Amino acid sequence: MTGLPEIQIAGRRIGAGHEPYVICELSGNHNGSLDRALTLVDAAADTGCDAIKVQTYTADTITMDVDRPEFKIHGGLWDGRSLYELYQEAQTPFEWHAAIFERAAKRGVTIFSSPFDETAIDLLDSLGAPAFKIASFEAIDLPLIRYAAGKGKPLIISTGMANLAEIAAARDAALAGGAAGVVLLHCVSSYPAALEDANVRTVVDMAARFDCPIGLSDHTHGTAASVAAIALGASVVEKHFTLARADGGPDAAFSLEPAEFKALVRDCKDAWTALGRAHYDLLGSETANRQFRRSLYVSADVKAGETLSRANVRSIRPGNGLAPVHLDEVLGRTATRDLARGEPLAWNMVG
Repeated sequence: MTGLPEIQIAGRRIGAGHEPYVICELSGNHNGSLDRALTLVDAAADTGCDAIKVQTYTADTITMDVDRPEFKIHGGLWDGRSLYELYQEAQTPFEWHAAIFERAAKRGVTIFSSPFDETAIDLLDSLGAPAFKIASFEAIDLPLIRYAAGKGKPLIISTGMANLAEIAAARDAALAGGAAGVVLLHCVSSYPAALEDANVRTVVDMAARFDCPIGLSDHTHGTAASVAAIALGASVVEKHFTLARADGGPDAAFSLEPAEFKALVRDCKDAWTALGRAHYDLLGSETANRQFRRSLYVSADVKAGETLSRANVRSIRPGNGLAPVHLDEVLGRTATRDLARGEPLAWNMVG
């Protein structure tokens, strides 16, 4: 697995040659409560995720409170709401960040965030965030990417809605701006995303086109798309997380609950382990079972000099006799001695 592109976040090596990096996205599922946000951090840490991610913006840094049609959401999960109203509800206040980062540190889990303007980047940098995540909607904001890259940390960039030229431009801006490596995440920017729209094979194509680790930002229900992405070579999976979907919240409908996220972590890592390597060697775990492969056995008593035939020689389990490939060589020849039913056939028994 050497020679594959990789980066490091907080000392953890990330790439196709390493166990998958699973990011637990808290987003706006704190439902406006710092206490719930801290409880989310604890619950996320208990899932075994590799990192926790939040989002760093205010309604005023991400949009404007303007009464125009284009500032309204039409269709989907948030139909009829204004952008300002949605982000005002979902925002994680800047003043909460220190407490959230401190709780993650206490639980021994890496934490970073998606910044949506330069003030957010500066805040996260001051808190020691080891990486920045660029959201899909910001992947075309090259000045924002360059500013984040200037902090000298790795960038994880979601590519939802971006075409190939835009993805390349975002990656190039990050690397030219000083980022300590880039991860690109295939993403479908639909909330929730339908499984038939997941197109997880894109992970394979992106890996062939871009010399960096590739992953999946998964907005589908369940865990199937994430596990499939790992099986296809993804190095990173990001999935939204909530304490309970019934509690509501901006992203609750497509978030995993604690037991589900724990299963996601386990299944992604098990899928990667199962990939192994392409080979045809006998494994140590198989050695004991070689004796149960088929071989040639005497299936009826045979007198010395009697002809061997399908009536008295068979290919059966276990594997202590001649290999079945020799059956045609044996048939029609004679027994060199009396043979008893149940004996494994050997060359010294054949004349």
